[in-house]
Amino acid sequence: MSLTFSKLRRISLAAAGLALSIASFSLQAAPQVIRIGVATAGGGDPVTWGGSPGGVVRVNQWLEQEFKASGVQIEWLFFKGAGPAVNEALSNKQIDFAYQGDLPQVIGRANGLKTKLLLVSGARNNLYLATPPQSDIRGLKDLKDKKVSIFRGTNGHLVAINLLAANDLAERDLKVVNLDAGSALAALVSNGVDAAFGGYELFKLRDQGLAKVVYSTQGQDPAFTRQAALLVREDFEKDNTAEVQRVVDAFVRAADWSSDEKNRAELFRIWALSGTPVASWEADFDKADLAQRNSPLVDDFILARYKAVVDDAVKLKLIRRSVPVDGWFDTHYLKASLKKLGLEKRWTEYDAKGRPKPGSASVASR
Repeated sequence: MSLTFSKLRRISLAAAGLALSIASFSLQAAPQVIRIGVATAGGGDPVTWGGSPGGVVRVNQWLEQEFKASGVQIEWLFFKGAGPAVNEALSNKQIDFAYQGDLPQVIGRANGLKTKLLLVSGARNNLYLATPPQSDIRGLKDLKDKKVSIFRGTNGHLVAINLLAANDLAERDLKVVNLDAGSALAALVSNGVDAAFGGYELFKLRDQGLAKVVYSTQGQDPAFTRQAALLVREDFEKDNTAEVQRVVDAFVRAADWSSDEKNRAELFRIWALSGTPVASWEADFDKADLAQRNSPLVDDFILARYKAVVDDAVKLKLIRRSVPVDGWFDTHYLKASLKKLGLEKRWTEYDAKGRPKPGSASVASR
């Protein structure tokens, strides 16, 4: 049976349409740029950050190398406004991935941001309280009626509130000033505040004799620690699953390297490129197990902490309604990376209280 000209034309048009559809899909599946937002101002040239295996990915340019042959550019964007500023960038679709702390991630989800949490990238981060050197403040109980810096909306905010509650204080008992990390340091030096809650950045002032650290969560209940994770916008993930997997692979590779005690000195040197001295990292990680702090696993401890953050955020009216945590973490990329890299037994899993789960195996060094 011969084909008429009309039939041939329809077949040709259909084939052309199919080709265009395939081309369109290919363009979607291979973005020209992958943009990663980091919830810190960072430092150095090029700008980087520390305290996360992500800083190793950044400095070693593992993502740039991974995507070079594909012609995909990697853009890193750093936000002085930390988690809240990252949420705004996610809302405006200015970034595709984000490294961010637990509370701002929860706030973003409660405000309708469609994201997926992929892996942990900085667990059990400590919180510290610092004062000017001449201060008579000796600990948390001395903060009543004092002018205290707390960076609201960040993952240190809730920990600070919970620490105050454990010492029979509430936020209203203090004269709270909302300052970002850099502004808090300046305020401590100029005696603009009586005390400041913060992270590893406070040790630089301490070592310069410009502040003293009067409280630390080191060695305390792990419920008083902060968690950070890598997330992706849902619509980006839907259209670029192969690229998401390659990004996760790089972060898991960095987590493995950063968990090796043989790399401790080099890890701190890399993180110090952000402008935070090696001595500060040594102080922040004093007696800490690198594998515990740099594990990418989404275990019962991480899930429990995120659920607790949701509950606390509702109680303190930081969000209007509770949001589910179950199903938010999409760990199939992480599991694929662990299998691909032979790391399925690399890290210890912890229960909801932060204790090693029975039968959970880890490798202390590789």
